[in-house]
Amino acid sequence: MSELRVAEGTAIVLVDDRLGEALPPAALPLVRKAAAVFAGAGMSAAAKAALDVPEAPQDLVELAATAPTVLITGEIDAVAESLRAAGASVVSAPAPAGVELLDAVTVMDRLRSPGGCPWDAEQDHDSLRQYLVEETYELLDAIAEKDRSALREELGDVLLQVLFHARVAAEDSEDPFDVDAVAAGLVSKLVSRHPHVFADDTTVLDTESQHARWEELKQQEKQRESIVDGVALGQPAVALAAKLTQRAGRAGIPLAAMPSGEDTGSALFALAAKAKLGGIDPEDALRGVALEFAERIRAAERRTRETGGTAPTADDWRELLSGSDA
Repeated sequence: MSELRVAEGTAIVLVDDRLGEALPPAALPLVRKAAAVFAGAGMSAAAKAALDVPEAPQDLVELAATAPTVLITGEIDAVAESLRAAGASVVSAPAPAGVELLDAVTVMDRLRSPGGCPWDAEQDHDSLRQYLVEETYELLDAIAEKDRSALREELGDVLLQVLFHARVAAEDSEDPFDVDAVAAGLVSKLVSRHPHVFADDTTVLDTESQHARWEELKQQEKQRESIVDGVALGQPAVALAAKLTQRAGRAGIPLAAMPSGEDTGSALFALAAKAKLGGIDPEDALRGVALEFAERIRAAERRTRETGGTAPTADDWRELLSGSDA
């Protein structure tokens, strides 16, 4: 007895519920010419309702052997596999980059909604501030350590903070906005501030002129009255001094007119300003020295333990930290 084969034009159309009710373009002519169209497994109730076609019967291969048949499904289950084994083609479209973000938004919504996580439901923008700061610094650590695994994880943790804040914002009774509004605003900003990429502006020739143009466009968009408007005043002090120096320098303010003096704050600002104008990021420079010092302390403590020593005295610390094997 010969193996059963399906009719020409029979196909399995794989769809992704995360993309709504969209069918791959290549599936449209097959659906139009099919004698029968069925819904398979792995699809949401909403998608099945939108298709308005019956569930796939168990004897689908026998039906497909008599006339072109299309099975629209979210997964290759036993029914779909039998259809494929009988000669049905498989039609799908590659998922666009970023499709996993849709799952992330869905999970965040579930956590925040009734029946979700009680802790997540209690949070607001203020209570989440500390976690945003912590996750950002953990991401900076992963970058500094060149740890690819940690980098991927920490980027996810920072993304969670964005999704969390957007979900909280969507519940505001007076001025709600959601993650789509956040993304749309970002897209609009990126396009408007890169006319050399998305329009016919060819005035940007190098990185420096591009940066200057970016600041000029920001100034126009936000109608800022001061060159320091928009500077995040809550950032670490050394980074803040560097950012203010950068803005001041672009406005033509000379180093001599910037804060300087004998007091600690003025002296630190002057050092940060000199570094920034010299092309050095003072925040990164200071962090590098601090991290190196931390490692020297760890190395000194290891040497003390290895030699069976007790808690180091001030003289011991001087000797230990002056070693070259940190």
